[in-house]
Amino acid sequence: MIRPQFALATLFACTLALASPAQAVTEIQWWHAMTGGNNDIVNKLAADFNASQPDYKVVPTFKGSYPDTMNAGIAAFRAGTAPHILQVFEVGTATMMSAKGAVKPVYQLMKDAGEPFDPINYLPAITGYYSTSKGEMLSFPFNSSSMVMWVNLDALKKANIAEIPKTWPEVFEDAKKLKAAGYATCGFSNAWATWANIEQFSAWHNVPIGTKANGLDGFDTELKFNSPLHVKHLQTLIELQKDKTYDYSGRANASESRFGSGECPLFMTSSGYYATAKGTAKFAFTSVPMPYYPDVTGAPQNSIIGGASLWVMGGKKPDEYKGIAKFFSFLSDTDRQAKLHQESGYLPITKAAYEKTKTDGFYDKNPILQTPLKELTNKEPTENSRGLRFGNMVQLRDIWSEEIEAALGGQKTAQQALDTAVSRGNAMLRTFEKTAK
Repeated sequence: MIRPQFALATLFACTLALASPAQAVTEIQWWHAMTGGNNDIVNKLAADFNASQPDYKVVPTFKGSYPDTMNAGIAAFRAGTAPHILQVFEVGTATMMSAKGAVKPVYQLMKDAGEPFDPINYLPAITGYYSTSKGEMLSFPFNSSSMVMWVNLDALKKANIAEIPKTWPEVFEDAKKLKAAGYATCGFSNAWATWANIEQFSAWHNVPIGTKANGLDGFDTELKFNSPLHVKHLQTLIELQKDKTYDYSGRANASESRFGSGECPLFMTSSGYYATAKGTAKFAFTSVPMPYYPDVTGAPQNSIIGGASLWVMGGKKPDEYKGIAKFFSFLSDTDRQAKLHQESGYLPITKAAYEKTKTDGFYDKNPILQTPLKELTNKEPTENSRGLRFGNMVQLRDIWSEEIEAALGGQKTAQQALDTAVSRGNAMLRTFEKTAK
């Protein structure tokens, strides 16, 4: 027999449960490409956001390399199973833009969700890469870096070089001295062949990579990096390659170990190399802005960013979009951005976080982390230095690298190599333009 008091308590509990249902937490799926310590940072950001409020839960998932993650996200969208947030590397911007209906622009997301948002608060050299010509942000900047020159200070001392080279002629001269001082296989080099010698080189000298603001103002862009300046630079590398004063180090960043091992005393690569350099180099080192040709009017201009941004996928529910918008506001917090920059080496995405880091005196003890910021903010970006937006950029880089390699291998002159890189690239751009319409 059921006791009356037990029955009454049970009835009361059921009634209360029906009257006050537990509020469901809205999950936000975030696919990313971060490994190692960067993966830990992603997980901590999600955990901190989840702990900061009760309504939303960001669930980060590693999906492989940058190309793998982007391809997985696009395939999932077509299958109706896309994540809410997809991390895409900067050269995938044009591909994401052309995926009709696959994304919800960030400026529209924040407006619809009623979240405070003003693009002017973000560093223009970063946001320009991910914005329309009207300044409307399409994706949310996340992990940004730029290219810098890493310098083995002990090697310079050994070669009796008193000052760090600032211009390309000085780099060429000092590389010869370094080679004579015992660095026989590499006076200077760079990772990311096309990023260094076409993309960043062009922006830093305020010359176009292509028309239509390097594709930012339209997919009907045409490549223009076979100019006299580009030819002169590549031809110089060809000559220096012959005796290893310059030595080619590949298309990606696996060669960065050549700096950390002490083999290449001058080495251009991403500012994101900082943590690895700090953990491997057994010598005094620093980073400085990229070299430039002093006879180019206005050089140096400003560098362009590398890294990735966060794209919001289309077809989601209003409450899910509201949660994403709140997460982006969370990431934009000044103290959080400053801490993220100082601990990870990522660039701060807001002006306030940058100013706070400077005011706190952080750069006095850690000047290396300010180098890419000095480059990005060196001057107001122009249509040649806001960034680039070319379709099929991964394949374009392969084409450009093939031609650079042919030139360095003595199979073509610099002019022939760059002319062919431009013509082959333009053919690929026309194919992309047709599919993007």
